[in-house]
Amino acid sequence: MFTVEDRDRVREGLLSLAAADPAIGAAAVIGSSASGEADRWSDIDLALSVDGPLDAALDRWTGLLYRDFAARHHWDLPVGGTVYRVFLLPGWLEVDLAFAPAGEFGPRGPHWRVVYTRAQDGEAPAPVARHEPAARREAAAPQEPPTGREPTARQEPARQESARHESTAVSERDRLAGLAWHHALHARVSIERRRAFQAEHWVGALRTQVIALACLRLGHPTAYAKGAHLLPAELTAPLEATLVRSLDEKELRRALGAALAALATEMRSSDPALAERLAPMLTELDSRPAN
Repeated sequence: MFTVEDRDRVREGLLSLAAADPAIGAAAVIGSSASGEADRWSDIDLALSVDGPLDAALDRWTGLLYRDFAARHHWDLPVGGTVYRVFLLPGWLEVDLAFAPAGEFGPRGPHWRVVYTRAQDGEAPAPVARHEPAARREAAAPQEPPTGREPTARQEPARQESARHESTAVSERDRLAGLAWHHALHARVSIERRRAFQAEHWVGALRTQVIALACLRLGHPTAYAKGAHLLPAELTAPLEATLVRSLDEKELRRALGAALAALATEMRSSDPALAERLAPMLTELDSRPAN
């Protein structure tokens, strides 16, 4: 999985691109990195103030993430006029970019640190120190071996994905699939952080998204598992293995592995191209001990 160095390099690259983009009037680091509470498993959270049409900025930046950072998938979380676009990069590095109209750019909570604001009349942006303040990089935390793929690598599949996403509107299927890999990642991170109840929550949330994807594919209601009882037994029976039977770490890893297998199976039916693209990453996320 990604390393702290991978994450820092990608964040600095994104902030440099924001400073060079005339449509981005300001940028801020948000979340744990802004408060100095980031650890080895923290993702990247940035907020961008957009001057002009939001759709144009979303399209332009989505192309950049696929072309320059080899993004594998994305989905959206709208909040008011702001769109949080959530990207998955190689090595399971999650990048959350909040694209806010200039009038809505500002802190929604205490974890907010402005990196730069663009000066008036087209002058260069006024920089603010970018380093994480007293960031807690837990040196003792177990380090995963690198995947061999740099998040910034300019790979041919990434270029093909960039072309595929010329129109970056997110479909309901992509949203559900995005929530699924998001929940899978956070389940694994919660296990590594020794947060058993949180891990159990995310494993269950992942199972819910697998059910939603199957319901969407078969034309049943997707929200709150309302269509689950309409699914055939051959789809629901394997999901019983995803139920967490105790908060023991080994059991949490087992249940997550079963949920990842169920997600991979459903993705092969719901979106074969995405399934092929994410298959190696889902295998990487499965931390069950080898038999």
